[in-house]
Amino acid sequence: MRKTIVYVLISTLMFSSMEIALKSVTNLFTPIQLNLIRFCIGGIVLLPLANSHLKRAGEKLTVKDWLIFALTGFLCIVVSMTLYQLAIVYGQAASVAVLFSCNPVFALVFAFLILHERLNRASILSLIISVIGLLVIVNPANLTSPVSTILAILSAVFFGLYSIISRGGSIMEGFDGITMTAYTFIAGTVELFIVVLLTHIPAVASWMKSVPSLKMFANTPILSNLNLSHFWILFFIGVCVTGGGFAFYFLAMEAGGVSIASLVFFIKPALAPILAMILIHEHITVNMVIGIIIILIGSVITFIGNLNQDKELKNNEKLRNS
Repeated sequence: MRKTIVYVLISTLMFSSMEIALKSVTNLFTPIQLNLIRFCIGGIVLLPLANSHLKRAGEKLTVKDWLIFALTGFLCIVVSMTLYQLAIVYGQAASVAVLFSCNPVFALVFAFLILHERLNRASILSLIISVIGLLVIVNPANLTSPVSTILAILSAVFFGLYSIISRGGSIMEGFDGITMTAYTFIAGTVELFIVVLLTHIPAVASWMKSVPSLKMFANTPILSNLNLSHFWILFFIGVCVTGGGFAFYFLAMEAGGVSIASLVFFIKPALAPILAMILIHEHITVNMVIGIIIILIGSVITFIGNLNQDKELKNNEKLRNS
């Protein structure tokens, strides 16, 4: 149990510092370039663990598997994480952290629509409370960073969709979380690299420059500013936050179960704004504090619901085996 708590704490710290680390390098790297770098590194970090899991299970990847990874990679890396990175560029790291932490809310909806999973009372109540918390933080009557807010919510929506597609792929092909995540990162990095290469085609670059909203993506750099002076921040973002954060999250899941591992995303909405205030001196509004408290209440309800569900499953399994 002590080992599980250590895994949860490390993963929580890594994930809670993610937006702050990414915000600190927005002047050094373009959003898509940074996305490409961090998931390339993250995928490389997770790959040995994933291959070890595949070897133990005696499994080999098929064309069908790679098609699933291509879909999850596109949804997660190319779409969700690009929107997420842009949200950080245009707004506060703390706000993006809290809004993105609501992705399980959207995952519940997609689980109901795609996997036809039953929504229990705890899930529905948590969903309603979390939406109220989101509305309090966003404050539609007085939006201060509308672009960042919209991008962060869209990022959370697509990440929720990715989570459910990934879960479906896992069930269908029998992969564990770390294998799905590692190969999602690899596939998504390749897809994003192709997108970056397309922005260097003269005709495409010229067209993008003519569209104000796409101008910043024309001729997206790949190796620009990649030097020793930026080694440690990229090491932290790629190895510690992206690769290590997910690795320790899945280690916590293996050691303590889904409910215990999910504590990571329940603590993050409270911890990330505090870290942003201390480390990069971001201002936390009253609305954000109230919204965070509401979302944490919703998270606690989900956590208790998950614990009860786990107990029920274990009891049913015992009855079957007896």
